[in-house]
Amino acid sequence: MDNVVALTQELIRRPSVTPDDQGCQTLLRARLEACGFTVESLRFGAVDNLWARHGQQGPLVTFLGHTDVVPPGPLEAWTSPPFSPEIRDGVLYGRGAADMKGAVAAFTLALIAFVEKHPDHPGSVGLLLTSDEEGVAQDGTRRVMEILEGRGEHIDYCIVGEPSSCEQLGDTIKHGRRGSLTGILTVHGVQGHIAYPERCDNPIARALPALAELAASDWDQGNADFPATRLQFSNIHAGTGADNVIPSQLETVFNFRFAASVTADVLRRGVAAVLDRHGLRYDLTWRLSGQPFLTREGPLLEALTESIQAATGIRPQRSTAGGTSDGRFVAPFGSQVLEFGPLNGSIHKIDEGIPVADLPRLQTIYEDVLERLLVRQRPDL
Repeated sequence: MDNVVALTQELIRRPSVTPDDQGCQTLLRARLEACGFTVESLRFGAVDNLWARHGQQGPLVTFLGHTDVVPPGPLEAWTSPPFSPEIRDGVLYGRGAADMKGAVAAFTLALIAFVEKHPDHPGSVGLLLTSDEEGVAQDGTRRVMEILEGRGEHIDYCIVGEPSSCEQLGDTIKHGRRGSLTGILTVHGVQGHIAYPERCDNPIARALPALAELAASDWDQGNADFPATRLQFSNIHAGTGADNVIPSQLETVFNFRFAASVTADVLRRGVAAVLDRHGLRYDLTWRLSGQPFLTREGPLLEALTESIQAATGIRPQRSTAGGTSDGRFVAPFGSQVLEFGPLNGSIHKIDEGIPVADLPRLQTIYEDVLERLLVRQRPDL
């Protein structure tokens, strides 16, 4: 199991800031091919993707991850260099240690160990990696899924290695995610001297009541799996920089994280209705980053829950909190999708790290899930 720590360190040493893979996938490809996996490298633009599969029959159990990381920020703020992995007091530090090179190393070695133990296993196992998860996410998992489905390779069960654990490894499984819908709004007015407001149309004064109504609106009530949908403003700008000029426009950006009980179209129409009722002149564009998804009771949720409990003694809670993940590109094809990975307290931060002891336990859990889904249901093997 020391191999999983060493492989995580090897991956951290590669400064794979989105979308530059820096050879991470090449490293993993060599190991998978040596074990008999069929491996494809799929490059779109500046993005590297890897699809590896062992077996030809269903069901297909796939691990999904990314080799790219966010920028490290100011290097002088790190206790040790972000791309020089260092173990201190039982924690492995480095950019990507938790998000998500530790999980990538763990499930890569879990796949290899499973195939070495069961070379003629029933079903199929797969690995999908991209270098485009932390960025715009256009040429990564989204594109690969279109290719796989186009040629009839359907993923039945998918585990995303995102850092889902909160206080200790195994305490949380993400069994769904909210959708994400962003609006970019420009409210138009008439610029002029601030001493002559009757000759102007102040977009700030006009827009604020409408923006306040949008922020206070109830869009749904949520349910047992999802919190209520709310609109949050992330940016707002108006003005020329002068204190005696009424500006010609106000620009704002807002986002919905929405539950499955409401649709993106309903939200779009609701926003337009508020803006129109306030008599605004405006332009509004939308960006839908992902639809909500939810994986209910079934073989994958049962297997992952039991594997976590066997390895950690914890029965994980289920959550749909947090941002989006690439699971949103897999779930629409009818796959059961869950997210499970290491502690998330340090992700995207200075001195990102992962407890060293959690890495072999992650590998054990991932391998045990494969055993439960593909082997233990077949007592003849």
